[in-house]
Amino acid sequence: MVWQLDLAILTLVVITAVGSLMVKDLLGAAILFGAYSFMMCALWSIMGAVDVAFTEASVGAGVSTVLFVAAVLRTSRRTRD
Repeated sequence: MVWQLDLAILTLVVITAVGSLMVKDLLGAAILFGAYSFMMCALWSIMGAVDVAFTEASVGAGVSTVLFVAAVLRTSRRTRD
């Protein structure tokens, strides 16, 4: 395996995880969480765990992100900051 690719994807995983925690907009956090799940899917597939990658893609990046975005759109997104 190419360790540079592993390192690049791992760096993107950490950046999206920290970004989803630091962003104040709930919709942005939900989108970044979906990106985090997609990057974890890529990381799992590179490591050879294709079944785990498929589950992460369908549940983590797919269903969970859609449910989070739907929940955010049904609530108020304005903050008092």
